[in-house]
This record gives sequence, C-alpha cells and structure tokens, in this order.
Amino acid sequence: MPDARALAQESRPAAAPARAARGGHAPPPRLASGALCAVASGLCFGALPIFARVAYAAGADTQTLLLLRFTSAAAFMWLVVFLRRQPVPRGRTLLTLAGMGALGYAGQAFSYFTAVRLGSAGLAALLLYLYPALVALLARVVFHHPLSRLQLAALVAALAGSLLTIGKAGEGTPVAVGFGLLAAFIYAGYILTGSRLPERAGAAASTAVVTSAAAVVYGVVACAGGLKLPGTPAGWWAVAGIAVVCTVLAIGLFLAGLERIGPVRASVYSTVEPACTLVLAATLLGEPLTASRLAGGALIVGAVLLLARADLGPRARGA
Repeated sequence: MPDARALAQESRPAAAPARAARGGHAPPPRLASGALCAVASGLCFGALPIFARVAYAAGADTQTLLLLRFTSAAAFMWLVVFLRRQPVPRGRTLLTLAGMGALGYAGQAFSYFTAVRLGSAGLAALLLYLYPALVALLARVVFHHPLSRLQLAALVAALAGSLLTIGKAGEGTPVAVGFGLLAAFIYAGYILTGSRLPERAGAAASTAVVTSAAAVVYGVVACAGGLKLPGTPAGWWAVAGIAVVCTVLAIGLFLAGLERIGPVRASVYSTVEPACTLVLAATLLGEPLTASRLAGGALIVGAVLLLARADLGPRARGA
C-alpha cells in the first residue's frame, strides 16, 4: 500500500523531464519503466498479509511485526533523504507529519494487521482498498468538494463491492470486518490530512517522518508489553519478508514509479495489490476464491480506476 504522503507530494515529479513537467506525457521508455515499478510495488505490498499470517502462526504478535516494519521503513527513507539531500520538514509541518505517523499510520496499520490476524488476508486487502472512495466521500462532506458523475459511480461501485466482499465471509469474523473497515476509514482521513500540508514537504522526507513516528509508537508499546518474536525459521523468514519485500522494496519501487509517471498513473497500476493478495492467499493459505468475493473485488478495484480516471481526465484536458 503506497504511502499517501507520496501521492500527495509528488504530483509534480522532480525527476521528470522538462516536457513532463510542463504537463505533457512521459516518453514511452520512461512510462514503461514507471508502470513496471508501480506494478512491482503493488505486488510487493500485496504479499504483506501473507507474510503476516505466517509470522502470526509462528508466535509473533501485531506490535512486534509493526515495530520491525516501521523501523526498517524509517531507516530506508532516511537513507533516501540523505542521499538526495532533501530538506527535512520543520515547524507545524513537522508536527503534523509526526501526528499523522503516530496516530494515523500507526492506527491504520494496527487495524489492518488485526483484520489479517482475525479474518482472512484477502478480505482485509479488499476492504482496505475502499479508501479511495472514502477519500472522495469525506472530501465532499468535510471540504465540500463537488463530486462528479464518475466519482458518484465509483462510490456506488465501492459500496456494492464491499457488501459482496464481506458476504458470508464476514459472518464468522465481524470483528475482522470491523477492523478492515476501520483501517480504510483511518487511511482516508490520513490522506485528507496530508493533502492540507504545504507542497514543499517532499515525499521521501515526509514518509521518513511518518514512519519514524509510527516506529516510536510501537517501540513504546514493545517496551511496555514486551516483544513476541517468531519461534520458527519460517516465522523469521516472514518477518524478513515484511521488512525487506513489503516495506523497503515496495516503498522504493513505488517512489521510483512515482517519479516517472506521476501519482495518478502510479496509483492505478498499484491496484494489482488486492488482486495479488487474493491469488497468494488462495494459493498459499488455502483461502477460498468465491464468486461473490471475486465480484466484490472487481467492483472495488473498478471504483479505484474510475476515481483515477476522474482525476486524470481534467489533467489530460489541461495538457
């Protein structure tokens, strides 16, 4: 799952050539490599619930997994900031980002991982991807942003998809469904908060602050309650997968794609994430791929694509 600060702050990719900066399209080779990076990032993020389920089975708990994940993410992002010599946010922007990490991102991650632990990996992944539709809805309610016909159609599709996705799968796991929906709502609020920050706050530096704040939260939790580390080699491999594949590699690939094709296209290509989770969960964890689950997933992903088209349309006409 891409960090919303990257989507909000990289709307004008710094590394794009002059033509792209003026509003034109990226050259084909750059477009192809950017799309490939965004898809690969979505696949890496999509494996996160699978690794989490393996780590849970080996005795790890949510707090431990999130501490290791955010610590590795923060270390990677501060390295990127150092290598790119990006300025670090200060003042109110720094405090807002720290709050977003400590409350928003930490809370969203806890809700999502809890949904994975109590329910199914596929269900959690699909419910999380309600967040683009929730962003459009909350932007209308909170900031009075108008909703286009495409956005309204996307909201209806997302709602129908969530009902189909939950279906019978939610009957035995109402708490898991609740945490999955809570994760989507928190992430939507996190995105809206990030959208109000100054554009001069760079994506890499902002993500570094957010992940560091979340790591501090779970460091405090770990000190208070102790760590519950995996008790098997498979569990440790899963933890390594969460840290390296689903965090460092996933974020790095997404930022690389973001610089080449911009946030809207990158977010579209990253919608392979829930599909990847569904396939891996069915293949490796034996989770059923029911007709209602597939139909619901298709509607949710379709809603994301509609919202992206609604965002991209005016930009394309302006260009």
